[in-house]
Amino acid sequence: MIYYQRGSENEVINSGELKEAVFTTLEKLGKKNKVLAIPPDFTRVHSRAGELTRYIWEYYGEKLTDILPALGTHASMTTEEINTMFGNIPNKLFRVHDWRNDIVTLGTVPESFIRKVSENKVKYPWKAQVNKLLVEGRFNLILSIGQVVPHEVVGMANYNKNIFIGTGGAEGINKSHFLGAVYGMERMMGKSDTPVRKVLNYASEHFSGSLPPVLHFLTVIGKDNHEDQVIRGLFIGNDPECFNLASELSLKVNLELVEKPLMKTVVYLDPAEYKSTWLGNKSIYRTRMAIADDGELIILAPGLKEFGEDPEIDRLIRKYGYRGTPSILQAVEENEEMKKNLSAAAHLIHGSSEDRFRITYCPGSLTENEIKSVNFNYADYRVMIRKYNPEKLKEGINIMPDGEEIFYISNPALGLWAYRNRFNNYK
Repeated sequence: MIYYQRGSENEVINSGELKEAVFTTLEKLGKKNKVLAIPPDFTRVHSRAGELTRYIWEYYGEKLTDILPALGTHASMTTEEINTMFGNIPNKLFRVHDWRNDIVTLGTVPESFIRKVSENKVKYPWKAQVNKLLVEGRFNLILSIGQVVPHEVVGMANYNKNIFIGTGGAEGINKSHFLGAVYGMERMMGKSDTPVRKVLNYASEHFSGSLPPVLHFLTVIGKDNHEDQVIRGLFIGNDPECFNLASELSLKVNLELVEKPLMKTVVYLDPAEYKSTWLGNKSIYRTRMAIADDGELIILAPGLKEFGEDPEIDRLIRKYGYRGTPSILQAVEENEEMKKNLSAAAHLIHGSSEDRFRITYCPGSLTENEIKSVNFNYADYRVMIRKYNPEKLKEGINIMPDGEEIFYISNPALGLWAYRNRFNNYK
């Protein structure tokens, strides 16, 4: 059922309208005594989920007893991040998702289903796992909050991904990420009907009876003529149609098709958001379909201090590096530690250009040796920031003083860029 839907490419939903939509929807649901909110973490700060969560708290008051950010494998939020994203919501309401320990399994998607949707590329069952709080918390209602935007693992972010991946466990996260990587991210990005989404939908259809009712608040975020981020759409509901509507709008708002492959692309990573390649490699995922063969991607990353946010994943990235699909699949076949960490393997596949284009990282803290050891090129941030100054660049095509043409992106998490012919070939 869809409780609220509004959105178009030119729509702007302001804060007052957002609050009214939240209050009107929650009023329709009737009285609730104990409610759980599951918003994204700080890596999705632009989703406006923090604002939505604040309105939900204002409506329910003390009946909103718990807020569980959908961390997945990400690091827990700091107090500063919580206050920045969620405003005056009491910090005592926030819980930390432990993806290795605080997990219950609701059911198992059979191997035969996984084989079918993956075109026989992977052959294993998949456990539908969630944080135990969802099952044991005795909630009347779960509110899943977030942004629908093109995504490298699942095609389009959010909806039931927020539950089964955002609050999921090691096996569920590992195997879903690996499924997407082996199937091919370029076949999936910008699409709502993908192998990973089919698996998540199977879990929703067969195992959600173990959970309280779940209602999804889905935003679509775009930019106005002044490059300010605005809400283009809000969809509230509990079924796939709600997600599909948001996905259709997101593809119109968040996909930018370029008419020729890009020879040089420059991406800036805000240091408040991007401290690891685990997150920063969105600059690779979201631009790869736009970059020309033998082109170059320059990543300005002043906050970069690590590869993986999780210590074990960081170790594996350092050990195996971003060396392309054949190398990583061989490592999975030959090494038990990679078999047990398929999300790390998937990440290493996602982060490789497959030797098609050059990737140059300009980090704030990681050394030249560290960057080169994982198969990236290195450039000095201080030098490159003088040449490609984000304060002077505009989104899209820029002609530099020396005549060089570059394509600039200020935040790769906000969209998907693709060469028109290449994107159409993957339809």
